[in-house]
Amino acid sequence: MFRKKLFGNNIAPDCTYCFYSEKNSGGKLICRYGSPTMGTVCQRYMYDPLKREPKTLPDMPKFTADDFKL
Repeated sequence: MFRKKLFGNNIAPDCTYCFYSEKNSGGKLICRYGSPTMGTVCQRYMYDPLKREPKTLPDMPKFTADDFKL
């Protein structure tokens, strides 16, 4: 039986989520193995779920007491 992965089974390969990528002091993404360009994915791509940043929740609307009156 297949198990559902942490963020779904259809995750597009991206260097920002790769185990072998890291950010340098300038904030630029670099690959340990020298990936040719950041638009393509090297053959050593390995997904790391801990590098994924969660989406922010939308702001809750402001309610007044009049909204809850019948």
